[in-house]
Amino acid sequence: MAFFRTVAFSDTPPAIEGTGVALRAPLAADFSEWTTLRETSSAFLRPWEPTWPLDDLSRGAFRRRLRRYAEDQRTDQAYTFFVFRRTDGRLVGGLSLANVRRGVAQAASLGYWMGAAFARQGCMSDAVGSIVPFAFATLGLRRVEAACIPTNVASVRLLEKCGFEREGYARRYLCINGAWQDHLLYARVREDSDDISG
Repeated sequence: MAFFRTVAFSDTPPAIEGTGVALRAPLAADFSEWTTLRETSSAFLRPWEPTWPLDDLSRGAFRRRLRRYAEDQRTDQAYTFFVFRRTDGRLVGGLSLANVRRGVAQAASLGYWMGAAFARQGCMSDAVGSIVPFAFATLGLRRVEAACIPTNVASVRLLEKCGFEREGYARRYLCINGAWQDHLLYARVREDSDDISG
């Protein structure tokens, strides 16, 4: 049930402008750049992600991915964006607000990934800092949650830099790279955001 839903997009959510990045919904035309970035970053990404299907980087899998993104957005379950560097329009990563819960929760889970060549350049901090106001003001959420493996120091620093507070520790929380992994739990709530009205 999606009561308290306050937004409906006809086709895709609006583009979001950060300081040095722009976020927009993935398009079919992004396939080549996306698959190249994911392939060249596979060793960097795989320790922090669920096991990739054998056909994960194929055009067919990408089309299925786009259909799922569109359906998730249409049904207010998730909102997925690709992150582009504004200086040259290069795809650098992606992020999503998934597992949207309406009703008494008004919450979503934040997930993100960054291409290896663009890591530790501030792009994802900019992207997360830009998606949070969208989550609160446009989607009407009150809470954005995130989880990361304790040894993923870069992710811990990112979340803390972006105003997320550590709330707990979940044992065997998600199956990452083929193994059930413990995770640190973080959240940012609307009431703690001075720059968000309402």
